[in-house]
Amino acid sequence: MKKRGFTLIELLVVIAIIGILAAIVLVSLGGARNKAKDARIQADLGQVRNIAEMIQSEASNGYTDLCSGGTLNEGLTTYGTQLGAIENDLRAQGSSNTCYASANAYCVSAPLIAQSGKYYCVDSTGLATTTGNSSACDSTNFDCK
Repeated sequence: MKKRGFTLIELLVVIAIIGILAAIVLVSLGGARNKAKDARIQADLGQVRNIAEMIQSEASNGYTDLCSGGTLNEGLTTYGTQLGAIENDLRAQGSSNTCYASANAYCVSAPLIAQSGKYYCVDSTGLATTTGNSSACDSTNFDCK
């Protein structure tokens, strides 16, 4: 009489192999998640650039209102809600921002997650760059270093 089916040992071996493969996939996804966070940070700063141009075109004091206390100005009447949402999203990614602005120029930077020690920076000249300088935003000239 032939028995059909698998033995307990065969089933345990297959389950162990599936578990090992699942662990390998989950570990390799960690890097992809961090790269996705970096992409999100870059997109957030792209949105800041768009908002900065709208502020500059609408306000009599140029870019000045974009920043407050070295970060994005969440208290701004017109675009404060959007800047607050960007600020919260940066925090959710494990990042933060540095923001400096004058009437004629601005600079905003944020540390990246996957690229440890690197910062993404955007400024009023249109520059969007990744730098290893922790002071990516120049608080005097309001541009990326």
